[in-house]
Amino acid sequence: MPFITQTPRVFTKIDVESLTPNQNGVYGIFRQGRWIYVGRGDIRQRLLTHLNGDNPSILLESPTHWVGEVLTGDPSIREKELILECSPCCNQKVG
Repeated sequence: MPFITQTPRVFTKIDVESLTPNQNGVYGIFRQGRWIYVGRGDIRQRLLTHLNGDNPSILLESPTHWVGEVLTGDPSIREKELILECSPCCNQKVG
């Protein structure tokens, strides 16, 4: 099952900094028609790290938006499901 239906948010530092810290879950970074990266952890912290260039391949793909799901417990299973379903270009293959 893909990300829950929601309005995508702009992948900018200002937007991400407006998030409440310590919201753990999964997130997906994309541009129209292409998933770029799916990850997990503290959503605000991880997105800011990506915006700062921790994985240069993400920024090379010119991401424009992101979505996320706040989860309780370990988000690794949900992350794996989303990677398999969305096939983001900057994730290593799982399975």
